[in-house]
Amino acid sequence: MQLSVEGRAALITGGSKGLGLAMGRAFAGAGGKVALVARGAEALAKAEAELRATAPGAEVAAIAADVSTAEGCERAFREAEAAFGRVDILVNNAGTSQRGPFAEITDALWQSDLDLKLFAAIRLCRLAMPGMRARRWGRVINVLNIGAKAPPGEGAPTAVSRAAGMALTKVLANEGAKDNVLVNALLVGVIESDQWVRRHATDKRNITWDEWKEEMGKPVPVGRLGKPEEFAGLALYLCSQYGGYVTGTAINVDGGRSPVV
Repeated sequence: MQLSVEGRAALITGGSKGLGLAMGRAFAGAGGKVALVARGAEALAKAEAELRATAPGAEVAAIAADVSTAEGCERAFREAEAAFGRVDILVNNAGTSQRGPFAEITDALWQSDLDLKLFAAIRLCRLAMPGMRARRWGRVINVLNIGAKAPPGEGAPTAVSRAAGMALTKVLANEGAKDNVLVNALLVGVIESDQWVRRHATDKRNITWDEWKEEMGKPVPVGRLGKPEEFAGLALYLCSQYGGYVTGTAINVDGGRSPVV
């Protein structure tokens, strides 16, 4: 089965590293046009060069923008639209893992988390979905985490903003379905990414990356961390010719770790 997004234009936030870059590789390799959005120009340049090397001939745009602001969302969308003429696929992937004891979370931290994880998705969907609906084809993927369904103690603010993202997914799926605009969420468990590389770097036990990954994978029923390519493959499926009957879902990509299906 050959998955294809031939000719489709995708905008991916948080696109310079980790899961965002993995999805960029998957879409570009399947014939898509890819706009990678992130704040860091240097990382974006490296990501753009990698996509051009791994998918020769693919149309790729690198857009430096901070999507935690309304201005950044507008810039990201308008530059992607200028590069490709339209945005067919929107992947709201930008985010960080902010969590701690509830009493210690300040208003400023709540606001920054909601701006990056929830309002960025709201604003970009508001920009992209009218064109998708007019063309009667569009795909939106909201990248969340399994805390959206099963919030742990000391899981705020991330679990709260991600749960709101799951509700947003269902609202937009119900509105867009009649125009063939399909909206789904992918919920991350523990998957190898830049975030986990950074956490390993701060581990004071002086263990190797492979040892650290093995330890982190032990609580997962499948016994290991996920691979970015596995996550990206599911995102590609949802946007491909075979994903046209899937909308309004929140799919765990977690090796069975979530207690909620």
